[in-house]
Amino acid sequence: MRIGPYILPARAVLAPMVGVTDRPFRVLARKMGAGLAASEMLTSDVRLWSTAKSRLRMNHEGEPTPRVVQLAGADCEALIEAARINVDLGAQIIDINMGCPAKKVCGRLCGSALMQDEALVARILNAVVRAVNVPVTLKIRTGWDRTQKNGIRIALIAEECGVAALAVHGRTRADLYNGDAEYDVIAAIKQAVNIPVLANGDVDSAHKARQVLEYTKCDGLLIGRAAQGRPWIFREIAHYLATGEVLAPPSAEEVCDILCGHLEALYAFYGELQGVRMARKHLGWYARDRPQHSSSDPSSFRSVVNRAESALEQLRLTRDCFNAIADNSQLRIAA
Repeated sequence: MRIGPYILPARAVLAPMVGVTDRPFRVLARKMGAGLAASEMLTSDVRLWSTAKSRLRMNHEGEPTPRVVQLAGADCEALIEAARINVDLGAQIIDINMGCPAKKVCGRLCGSALMQDEALVARILNAVVRAVNVPVTLKIRTGWDRTQKNGIRIALIAEECGVAALAVHGRTRADLYNGDAEYDVIAAIKQAVNIPVLANGDVDSAHKARQVLEYTKCDGLLIGRAAQGRPWIFREIAHYLATGEVLAPPSAEEVCDILCGHLEALYAFYGELQGVRMARKHLGWYARDRPQHSSSDPSSFRSVVNRAESALEQLRLTRDCFNAIADNSQLRIAA
């Protein structure tokens, strides 16, 4: 799949998720086979960029190319300024968010709220595409609600404005993340335009990835929640699409190595105190597929590692838990 001058190494891409896809997670996802990994959504209001959170979101040091920055906003001039600044800072693709359903985003007429104003969508996309010399991509939903499914019209506007690729979450804004993804609508959008389209929503396995690609005829996939605590899903999808064979799941030892590497990257990026706190949600996601994962069980993996207050303790408890899991697995095999 090509976006502008960039040929992506894989068809499955990490979806931008606020509070999740920070630089450590993006780097890990790319190592695990993601074809691309966009930044967390960044406001286009440069007056708000002085916060530590915004500065971290703009940190792409050491990331593989192409580096993608996702912007949210409804003001053309603000988006132009934000896009130009981020390109100067090393962004190689600018992604415009018109798909976020969060109330605090839509309440400012940003994210998926923009789909209610097609004329404004056209002005924004025209302005940003012409303001920067890098590809501009767009993330949308199928519409605002079930009575306003204008995803096809927005896609046609995007293509006419020069947008290089389009990602479509198969739900309306009103649906949030409820119900099943509307692959029929995604397929219709793909058929309507000649630019690359990525399908998003409910892809949680290699089998599902191939089914969605075959059904929608999309060029690629955007993987979000399924990658939380399971970043190797990207290599599983790539392997299955290339060979038709299911890749063996990682062993407890490999998961432990991946997880500990992720934790160390979080400590280095945020500092020890904040890194330990940021790690807790990731530990919860990694724990979902592990034995004894219940947060109400004081002896469970999640409960044990969440007691840690230092990086050293968090790493030690994580390794101890996974060593116990590996030992139990070997005992079951021997029996």
